Amino acid sequence: MHHTTNLKLKSNTEENFTSLDIQYDHQGELAWYRMNAHPRPCFTSELVSEITQWFNEIMNGSNPDHDNLKYIVMASNIPGVFCLGGDLNLFTQLIRSSNREELVKYDTACVDAMYLNHTNLGRDITTISLIQGDALGGGFESALSSDVVIAEKSAKIGLPDILFNLFPGAGAYSFLSRKIGMIEAERMILSGKLYSAEELYKLGAIDILAEDGQGEKAVYDYIKKENRVRNGYRGFRQAKKLTNPITQEELRGTAEIWADTALKLETKDLRMMERLIKRQSALNSSS
Repeated sequence: MHHTTNLKLKSNTEENFTSLDIQYDHQGELAWYRMNAHPRPCFTSELVSEITQWFNEIMNGSNPDHDNLKYIVMASNIPGVFCLGGDLNLFTQLIRSSNREELVKYDTACVDAMYLNHTNLGRDITTISLIQGDALGGGFESALSSDVVIAEKSAKIGLPDILFNLFPGAGAYSFLSRKIGMIEAERMILSGKLYSAEELYKLGAIDILAEDGQGEKAVYDYIKKENRVRNGYRGFRQAKKLTNPITQEELRGTAEIWADTALKLETKDLRMMERLIKRQSALNSSS
């Protein structure tokens, strides 16, 4: 179940987004932002731009729908897929044309959006990611930038970038090393392995494990729990981030290294990437 039918949600009508669906639950003081990228369920430049635009609207306080927001939830509109990560089709084009500037620009836009999410948009907001279905590469990285990561049991999650001779360059090591430790983070990144949500819950990368179809309920259950002692939760979270902070400079520096590494990929690596693009397209057309 991807859409919650027993909750009164106000669908977004003001912003003209094409890759993002916004729903406000004013009673719950939260907003859902569901990804709906096309032609493949990945971080297209358009999707990244729309997420950033919506974040900025929340930050500048121009929309009354945002006045009482205490929670924002990142989710997906595509059954069976949370997000398949970076736009591999764009990557192959930019790598073949040796366009470092655009590679850096793309990845910087991604990590800047994640940094805003990680720093709670500069407001008293808890950020939540709900993973229903596959979360690969940048899809998993974006989820990790949230305060709370909830995943349904059937979700398949991983960082496959090493399989085509690259590494995940949108904060995977930054977020994972803080969450599960440097050694486990390195193992996960260099393995390219696909994990079950249950495996990642045991490792500590996933905070809450939900039964299939119960993801939305798990979000509301968590919010109810946090609301009981919200002041303590928020204070502790701020202290935790202060103890081992992730800076925007760190994320942007990683993006630069990622772009330089991407430009060194060989033809066989790009062919592997192109095979993954075909799989992504097939997955999207069947969903």
